[in-house]
Amino acid sequence: MSFAFKHFPAARDDLRADVLAGLAASPKAIPPKYFYDDAGCRLFEAICTQPEYALCRTEQALMAAHLPDIAAAVGDVDCIVEPGAGDCAKVRLLLGALRPSHLAVIDIAGAPLAAAAQGISRDHPELAVTALAMDFLRDLEAAAAWLPAGKRLVYYPGSSIGNFPPESASGLLARFRHLAGAEGRLLVGFDLKKDPQRLHAAYNDAAGITAAFNLNLLTRLNRELDADFDLARFSHYAFYNPVAGRVEMHLVSLADQTVGVAGERFRFALGETLHTEHSYKFRCDEFSALARTAGWQQEGEWVRDGFAVQLFA
Repeated sequence: MSFAFKHFPAARDDLRADVLAGLAASPKAIPPKYFYDDAGCRLFEAICTQPEYALCRTEQALMAAHLPDIAAAVGDVDCIVEPGAGDCAKVRLLLGALRPSHLAVIDIAGAPLAAAAQGISRDHPELAVTALAMDFLRDLEAAAAWLPAGKRLVYYPGSSIGNFPPESASGLLARFRHLAGAEGRLLVGFDLKKDPQRLHAAYNDAAGITAAFNLNLLTRLNRELDADFDLARFSHYAFYNPVAGRVEMHLVSLADQTVGVAGERFRFALGETLHTEHSYKFRCDEFSALARTAGWQQEGEWVRDGFAVQLFA
């Protein structure tokens, strides 16, 4: 059994700089990567079990149903790389089908990543497992030093690519192209455009788990940046914008108020929002066209109940 863990520090400094810049901007916004402290990771896992949020279940069913075809299309790989791996549950299915010699998983939440990756290492003693605790949006190029030579598959499931505006998504896909190498491939999952009411319900579950996930961001800022957000004075608000093709998630100020963060003060007007996430939805042809702008050529496509997985080389 081979397991390696590498932590890339300075996440706290990034949090402070990004939050202060985002609160000073107009409109106010905070990058969604900061949702994922320990509590945020647990809440996101709970979101995936809600009846309204079918994305995770649909993706799992799609992968299970089409795994032989996907494995045949991917072919032999030496290393699977999963940026934003979280609990590493999604990549487990690929390990048995593709049988790589090396797995590299990357996530900003280091402790949960290390625990999940060690579990994979125990279950697959023949596999070399490397866990990189990093903000891959900043440090992705540094990950290459920890990867073996050979054919790589970059795996980016869960529709995480939808969290980026098209120009940023294209840039990230180009960085994946570089990470994969000349013989590498990309397997990416994304949510499809569908009935707006269905999308609205997915981000406004009846149990309020998504609302708690959104508001937990303020709890994190209170704890880590000495902020004084009153969570009762903010409300979760999410909606699908069919013109832009995206779900928008916000925290709405319920009063005129001033909030302290890291020694600075920021005014929120009544009804002003703090934007916390975009989740873009695509048609299959839209996404393949986006990937082409980053140098990828589509080699396969699998679709199930409003979700798609595409393979690129």
